[in-house]
Amino acid sequence: MLKTRALAKRRRAVRNIWKISHTMALIATARFRRAADRALAAAVYAAHLESMLEHLRLAGVAEKSPVWRLPADAGATRCLLVLTSNRGLCGGFNTAVVKVAVHYWHQHLAARGAENARLEVSGKRGVSILRFAGLEPGEVYTHLSEKFRGEDVDLLAERYWMEYCHGRLLSLDVAYMQLQSLARQHPVVERLLPPAEATVRSLSRHMWDLPPFYEFDLLPSSAEVTTGLIGEVFRARLRWAVFDAAASEQIARMTAMRAATENAERMLSRLALLYNRARQTQITSELIELMSAAEALRR
Repeated sequence: MLKTRALAKRRRAVRNIWKISHTMALIATARFRRAADRALAAAVYAAHLESMLEHLRLAGVAEKSPVWRLPADAGATRCLLVLTSNRGLCGGFNTAVVKVAVHYWHQHLAARGAENARLEVSGKRGVSILRFAGLEPGEVYTHLSEKFRGEDVDLLAERYWMEYCHGRLLSLDVAYMQLQSLARQHPVVERLLPPAEATVRSLSRHMWDLPPFYEFDLLPSSAEVTTGLIGEVFRARLRWAVFDAAASEQIARMTAMRAATENAERMLSRLALLYNRARQTQITSELIELMSAAEALRR
């Protein structure tokens, strides 16, 4: 059995760990609420835009847009954007996203030619995990995790959109942790470009009850309106994915820190029991030594 001094030192260390993990869980909870509000707003906005685009597609107008499916240049590339976190202590959040991204990279992008595929990562943790898996990212973004603005996502979306419109970008896929509820998140890979192959998430749940297309008056022209709508739908989808990833990261960190707090509490209870037993044993030993010394003096 350990001595009381060693047990007291270990109790102080575990108590400090409990304070840190408990505080980080509270911070993650507060950040999750803000991130969840942004993700919900982005989901509603993207759902309505997708609904409008779906009505135009059913009317046969979306396919006539010049950006619906662009002919690519000879040097056009396929891009995979991986959304991870800058910091750790969030369980298997980064590992799950990178695992799905690596599988998709080898099965769909590298198989068609690695020279025409590029890998971009948001988050420092994703970079280290990808390098361990043997993949070197081309571009690294560290400003799209936790504290970021919607304008930062819009700038990135505008760059991708301009590359696509000029024929330099053949396709864009995003690997991230999709937020379905507080208790359910799973890593996915979604295609955002070209619009003809884009993954649609929301039409099964949100669909505007719009009148038929021929009852609309599109000004200045149906082609210009459809082209502008397709670009805005792409920006909304990318914003939705980034906000989902940020909210899922906070959920993972909140869960991990709560589990660490509970483990520290159980360890403190066990250490308190061991400390009391060791202290009682020490007191008993000292009393026996005093009684033995007193008995020896009387003799």
